[in-house]
Amino acid sequence: MKERTVYALGFFDGVHLGHACLLKACRELADELECKAGVVTFSSHPDALVQGAAPKLINTLSDRDALLRRRYRMDTVVNLPFDEEMMRTPWQDFFRRLVEEYSAAGIVCGEDFRFGHKGQGNGEKLLLACREAGIPCIVVPEMKLGGISISSTHIRNLVEMGLMEHAIHFLGHPHILSGRVIHGHQLGRRLGMPTANLLLPEELVSPKFGVYACRCLVDGVAYDAVTNVGTRPTVAGVGVNVETWILDFTGDLYDREITLLFYKYIRPEIRFPGLQELQAAVRADAEKTKEILSSFSCAQWD
Repeated sequence: MKERTVYALGFFDGVHLGHACLLKACRELADELECKAGVVTFSSHPDALVQGAAPKLINTLSDRDALLRRRYRMDTVVNLPFDEEMMRTPWQDFFRRLVEEYSAAGIVCGEDFRFGHKGQGNGEKLLLACREAGIPCIVVPEMKLGGISISSTHIRNLVEMGLMEHAIHFLGHPHILSGRVIHGHQLGRRLGMPTANLLLPEELVSPKFGVYACRCLVDGVAYDAVTNVGTRPTVAGVGVNVETWILDFTGDLYDREITLLFYKYIRPEIRFPGLQELQAAVRADAEKTKEILSSFSCAQWD
């Protein structure tokens, strides 16, 4: 039997300001009941089975977990597999599992939340089930900004268009991407601009190809960084690559985990006549990055 926990239910892709309302209510109710606060979510998007295809995601599972724990102070994150058995589970059985197996002391969900076989469970049914079980339930209404519903779908579109400032407005934090640094061709090192390379996971939405003003977290320390997302046309790159020059950082990052925070799109990818022109452009991007980030708080995503 797990510790008594108030659970927020949802998929939480992006962990945006709409989710923040649920998580705040969850944390407050847990504090009031003197128990843990947690999230019950799924390790894969339900649409992969329900609709036969899942949307590209905003975050990796590990980044989603980190945002939930560090930014919103969730004590536990339960990632359930969304498989054939889960898809066919009646909503009543899913609710019973929350109470009996996961010791739910309360439940929080959004008004559009659907769960159980054929999505037959909803906030209204949860309210009634919780009342019968003698535990509190909060159904949080939809949140809008400027008349636009805050949704993962809208934020995915903003990221795809490179509109990172607008994405920040709806996320409440910069768009993030974490990963393990892989070996590249070391061209940046030869040009005096050593870069760290990440693979963009296939399940994630790709930011619009181009150069971004970012911050890079290395062992919890934030550095300004110039980041290129794309195919590196000047050097005949292959596949989608995320390559970042971490300003004012020295050290070996190979096989280490870093986190990129995207603040603003600077320019599109350009095929330069040669490496000298590329070097000059990237140095100009670095100055632009410093200028852009000087207007943003240094507060981290956590």
